[in-house]
Amino acid sequence: MAKLTLISFPTCPYVQRAIIALKEKNVDFDVVYIDLANKPDWFLAISPLGKVPVLKVERPGETEAILFESSVIVEYIEETASGAKLHPADPLERAQHRAWMEYGSTVLGDLFRFATAKTETDLTAARDAAIAKFARLETTLGNGPYFAGTAFSYVDAVFAPAFRQIDAIEAATGVDLTKDFAKVSAWRAALAARPSVKAAAPADYQSLYLTRLRNQDAQVLKLAA
Repeated sequence: MAKLTLISFPTCPYVQRAIIALKEKNVDFDVVYIDLANKPDWFLAISPLGKVPVLKVERPGETEAILFESSVIVEYIEETASGAKLHPADPLERAQHRAWMEYGSTVLGDLFRFATAKTETDLTAARDAAIAKFARLETTLGNGPYFAGTAFSYVDAVFAPAFRQIDAIEAATGVDLTKDFAKVSAWRAALAARPSVKAAAPADYQSLYLTRLRNQDAQVLKLAA
């Protein structure tokens, strides 16, 4: 059995994807948190891109292996861990899910721009881009509670960290980017209640995330006034 160690940063949404997958599969793993503003030399030595997540895989009698990029890590977990599959069995449906996972990454990009915007113009542009994507999702979602109905999937694992960011911003400002979309809002609530999603970030995530935004003088936090 391989020993897994996930190198993480407390507020990174891409790390959360991997943790959700590991939790859903009931896989034992360790987490090591680092400061991305002061990356240790040992991390730079094993991370080709200098980013998290990084998964260290140690198998008995073999040289330690390093996996980087969240999409690669979750695919490795899917292929090697027991438990319910988080990808559809049908190849076409599986490809569609992977496409929506990429869509989720673009949503995270919009949210990053929204959360770190320094001007009202940039803030509005990022908000409009995110809302447009949620409008598209609203027409895609079925009866839920998850993206593919009753089955939890990797698409859910991708969107859960995005919704966690929205939760934090809403708590600080009252701004809810999904309020006009009933299905998206219900999906967001269902994911927030999922045990693997709850466990994917530190208990003080919201405080850490909002502190980062305050330190960056984020325009979005001024909306509370």
